[in-house]
Amino acid sequence: MATAAHPSTPLTVPAARGTCPFDPPPAYEQARGDQGLTRVRLWDGSSCWMVTRHADIRSVLRDRVFSADSSRAGFPFLSPGRRALTTDRPSFIRMDDPEHARLRRMLTADFMIRKVASMHEGVRHLADELLERMAAAPDRTADLVAEFALPLPSMVICLLLGVPYSEHAFFQRCSSTMLRTDASPAEVTAAQREILDFLTALARERRSAPDDGIISRLAAAGELPDEEIASMGRLLLVAGHETTANMTSLSVLTLLRDPEQADRLREAARRDAAGDGDALDTAVEELLRYLTVVHSGTARVAVEDVMVGGTLVRAGEGVLCMLNAGNRDEDAFPDGGRLDLERPGARRHLAFGFGIHQCLGQPLARLELRVALPAVLDRLPDIRLAAPFESLRFRHEMGVYGLHELPVAW
Repeated sequence: MATAAHPSTPLTVPAARGTCPFDPPPAYEQARGDQGLTRVRLWDGSSCWMVTRHADIRSVLRDRVFSADSSRAGFPFLSPGRRALTTDRPSFIRMDDPEHARLRRMLTADFMIRKVASMHEGVRHLADELLERMAAAPDRTADLVAEFALPLPSMVICLLLGVPYSEHAFFQRCSSTMLRTDASPAEVTAAQREILDFLTALARERRSAPDDGIISRLAAAGELPDEEIASMGRLLLVAGHETTANMTSLSVLTLLRDPEQADRLREAARRDAAGDGDALDTAVEELLRYLTVVHSGTARVAVEDVMVGGTLVRAGEGVLCMLNAGNRDEDAFPDGGRLDLERPGARRHLAFGFGIHQCLGQPLARLELRVALPAVLDRLPDIRLAAPFESLRFRHEMGVYGLHELPVAW
């Protein structure tokens, strides 16, 4: 187990989690209590600053002094594979304005709250179909990840993009390799090339055979070459199913471990059906805060000297903002280590990042969680774990945290 940073034995990141798989690594928690910024060591022997306080993370992510451009010297990478992922045809999340803003604006309308809200019935229909199919299992057991949590957001993002869902095994295999922190640069590059080649060909096809998807719309607009459309599509396809799938399964497990909070979510869903959606919104925000599946840090590099939380960060020095640690900061969330689905102010969490690079798809993620979690508890009211908790395999080696499988019974 890694310990908090010390001048002679710097903390190496990513650090190991402790006894509770829902909590951030103890080393991050200790670092947040000891000091705002901590010097840490990366896989290649280089170092950067780790930011763990809620206020400091917001300060870094909203300040244009910190660049998201992964090609800049000093940009911190958590693994050799992550370096390959973010330097080979990077998407707009690895760019600064004005180029970042220009490309992001092309997608803004697709993820506006009103547009996403119109998808509610369609998402609910997909969730109900998946649960009905799962509930029909003769032995009344299933892997919730494979049968529900992963297919639901995958179907939704495929519909949005215009990607055939029949290809889901292919793109899930590629995205899994791309997100593994222990994958080699060659493995990551090969997986990324496969998915980019697939999406480039799809963009080319949509120019002559358009549909209602985002890829088709971008191709028809004529502002981007097929290769850039593919880069944007890759980001949306991978992020659009990996994050929500893991939030769904991890949330269900959390609620199975805490029946009182599960009952609160059921009550919030009843109030939502009666026209009062605030309680369900609050419950979803609290789960996002408490679990924070983007657990490996949001990277930036300083382009000039700047003070953060009383620490001088010099130009060319990298920083890693540990969103999961910031979301447990007691100064921002009193008793932050406890799950409270009625917590006031839960929406101030950092699960979607902060600032101009804040997650574009967050309205869709919120909608999917608002639909998926009550649907599971309603359709399977006596759902329970079908394996010992200690035997569950958590995604420690992945860029998005969660579960590899979630065996359940009812």
